[in-house]
Amino acid sequence: MEEWWKTMPKIELHAHLNGSIRDSTLLELARELGDKGTIVFSDFEQVILKHDRSLVEVFKLFDLIHLITTDHKTVTKITKEVVEDFAAENVVYLELRTTPKRNDSKGMSKESYMQAVVEGLRAVNNVDVDFAHKLDAEAIENSHPANDRNSESRRKKICVRLLLSIDRRESTEAAMETVKLALQMKDLGVVGIDLSGNPVIGEWQTFLPALKFAKEQGLSVTLHSGEVPNSEEVHAMLDFLPGRIGHACYFEEDHWRKLKSFKIPVEICLTSNIRTETIPSLDVHHFADLYNSEHPVSLCTDDMGVFSTSLSHEYRLAASAYGLGMKEMHTLARDAINFIFAGNDAKEELKEIFASVSKELKA
Repeated sequence: MEEWWKTMPKIELHAHLNGSIRDSTLLELARELGDKGTIVFSDFEQVILKHDRSLVEVFKLFDLIHLITTDHKTVTKITKEVVEDFAAENVVYLELRTTPKRNDSKGMSKESYMQAVVEGLRAVNNVDVDFAHKLDAEAIENSHPANDRNSESRRKKICVRLLLSIDRRESTEAAMETVKLALQMKDLGVVGIDLSGNPVIGEWQTFLPALKFAKEQGLSVTLHSGEVPNSEEVHAMLDFLPGRIGHACYFEEDHWRKLKSFKIPVEICLTSNIRTETIPSLDVHHFADLYNSEHPVSLCTDDMGVFSTSLSHEYRLAASAYGLGMKEMHTLARDAINFIFAGNDAKEELKEIFASVSKELKA
């Protein structure tokens, strides 16, 4: 069973780039900051090496990540490794979200930050990465001899799309800048906008103009919603009719009714919700109710590095906690195809991948 969860094709729809950094990379970069005197390395070493991190330790890691993701080379390295890690556990489709950052001291603009992310996608060399640009897809196809393309030895492939995150600390103008950058980068795999960040900061009305503009321009939108109690904002977010929402931990009965009537898919992050203590235990997690009511849901990691998890682990956890078998979990993974922000070509290719596994399960 352990091997099954890893080899089963999976779809990841809620993964933050900087929260998915490998512990080994965090350790390496933290040591470099320690050598420079920027941080006291010993203060972070044990937190990085520890897997069952407390909530305080989780936020300490986020503080460290904020310090190290300030130059193009590091962003490229992290992106490359994160994609490789997802591909290694047979994630066949990945939507990777990140907040474009500006760092004047390193000559980093929001645009150059995103270009560094794209360079990370190009740098992956142990798996083929499809990130939407037609010429890139053709280059991948043409890079293999004809006899390899038609053989069982054909290389593994992962389809990656990017979501640009609006941070709740940002102004309306900054949020609009992020949306416009997303539109500029549609040919490089950017398919949507995410609203995230500290849920107690910022007002919904601040981001609404940029989010409306994104939808008008054909970008999909996903929202972190209900991470803290805020009934009025949750109602406003649901009325906006986003393509998906993430978490939904502090929803009230009227929120659930509205969500279900609109059939808005929910990105479920079990480990994250337990570690951050937004949900006290798996037996009261809303996944069970949504799954049993056949509401669209997708299992996700949120921050697989910080929370020491993987998408395979999230599926194993759900199967164990809610008594779901292999066929049910395969169906859950396959149904996420309906919620991806990529176009029909990607959806059809994913359907073929899952269909082959469906035949094996019926055998």
